[in-house]
Amino acid sequence: MASQEESSLPSRPKEEESAEGQAPSKSALKKAAKEKEKAEKAAKRQEQERQQREMAEANDTAKHLYGALSLPPEPSASSQQFTELVDLYDAKEDQKVTVDVRVHNARVQSAKLAFLVVREGAHTIQVVIAEGGVHKISRQMVKWCGGLNTESIVRIKGVVKQPHEPVTSTSISNYELHVESIFIISAAAQQLPIQVKDCMRPPPMGDEATQAEEQAADGTPIVSLAARLNNRVLDARTAANNAIFQLQSGVCNLFMEHMNKHKFTWIQSSKIVGAATEGGAGVFEIKYFDTKAYLTQSPQFFKQMAIAMDMKRVCDIGPVFRAENSNTHRHLTEFTGLDFEMVIRNHYHEVLTFSEQLMISIIRALQTREEYKRLTKIVEQVYPGAGNFRLPPGDDAIRITFAEGVKMLNEAGVEAAELDDLRYYLPSPSHPHRSLLSSSTSSPLMSSPLSTAQERALGRLVSEKYNTDFYTMDKYPRRIRPFYTHPDPASPHLSNSYDFFMRGQEIMSGAQRIHDYEALCKNMRESDPPWIHCPRVSGITRRLLNGGVRRMEVEV
Repeated sequence: MASQEESSLPSRPKEEESAEGQAPSKSALKKAAKEKEKAEKAAKRQEQERQQREMAEANDTAKHLYGALSLPPEPSASSQQFTELVDLYDAKEDQKVTVDVRVHNARVQSAKLAFLVVREGAHTIQVVIAEGGVHKISRQMVKWCGGLNTESIVRIKGVVKQPHEPVTSTSISNYELHVESIFIISAAAQQLPIQVKDCMRPPPMGDEATQAEEQAADGTPIVSLAARLNNRVLDARTAANNAIFQLQSGVCNLFMEHMNKHKFTWIQSSKIVGAATEGGAGVFEIKYFDTKAYLTQSPQFFKQMAIAMDMKRVCDIGPVFRAENSNTHRHLTEFTGLDFEMVIRNHYHEVLTFSEQLMISIIRALQTREEYKRLTKIVEQVYPGAGNFRLPPGDDAIRITFAEGVKMLNEAGVEAAELDDLRYYLPSPSHPHRSLLSSSTSSPLMSSPLSTAQERALGRLVSEKYNTDFYTMDKYPRRIRPFYTHPDPASPHLSNSYDFFMRGQEIMSGAQRIHDYEALCKNMRESDPPWIHCPRVSGITRRLLNGGVRRMEVEV
């Protein structure tokens, strides 16, 4: 009974809990007072900081020298002169310049000194922000500069100075820029998907390319290939990648420089055709309104038509498409082709020599002209030895025949089992290239070209024997060349065709074309698949060369 009465009695509320309509407890009042005091202190502190900032801004003697850039609403009567970083390699002491650049790195050395590394394309230079000076740069300005987000675009006015010691971390090492004013044109986000400076090292290869970012020995992250491809714009901003793009442009410019010197006409060929142009390469099929069409595998037929139109010497630079489902660095579904075709007077070797001299002139210009030497030096910071490419002295290239190349491989014992498949038959006993293969070869036709491994091995052998990384190989078996390739008159099972090699990597192909109508039609009908239409136009003896700028870029 007593227990029932005790359970029915109301329980006493806790001290901090107050019944409805009653005054707060002592503990609740004490807690609220503490919260109020804390808020008042925070507000007072914020007010003090605001007053300090306003006072500092009022006392900032350099507030007009930095901040966000305000563009004028109307064009100025006096145009401002801008300098590009590439021009500062040959700058003069105390030269005043204005540059629009990206912030590559920012750091505060002390309250009075900060440093920036700024970048424009492939070129970088150190920027110094020091308190005082003629323009009375303030500590606030020093602090603001040191806190700039990387990849922000800024406009800097400054004076070119020589540092006490060369700045090894920048491409422009013999000069630095002392700031007079700096304004933000476009501020970058504080957190980017990847850091450009972390992309300055090559991506991991193999399976690591798809894995998460790893840590290098110094603790900096290694950016995976997947992360680079997902953020290609940031990855391509690195100095080395930018230099590679500029070198690729340089190769095209040097190609056209040589073409113009020898009076070639640049044609702009169509990239959509009604039939495949290369028998040995895949083709991309597209829909052209209500008809099937294909992306061009080569501009060769357009060049042939241009020669038949009496243009005599034509060239083209443009995209080439190959439906090659391969994951090697030498097979690309799209690449930029450097093509030319020209009339030959007597023998196709006269234009083979022209092609060799073209290649040597391009490579030698990349190695000797100052602008390309600088770009190559930047690339070598990421890919050591990229510029160590050997050429033979003079303007003549090392030239070997296909049979001589096979003989060199045989004598070196390179993959002899695979070389048994490289068979051809030369009917003339007096032919200079007869019987260079093993005595067991008896098949009348070549069955396959050299494999990639064999080409690499041959490149090493040529390099050791002739001290060059560039050579050409002539007289390929006819079976492995397209139907329009002219046969060797001395041995019909060989062809007047050739390849160009850099470090054992085939980069270009060339051949003399069949100019006899009946012979061409016969080959077209016997090709696989056979060609149906053979236009009857008077032909002239000609040859062509086509190569990929990306293969040249990789090897050079």
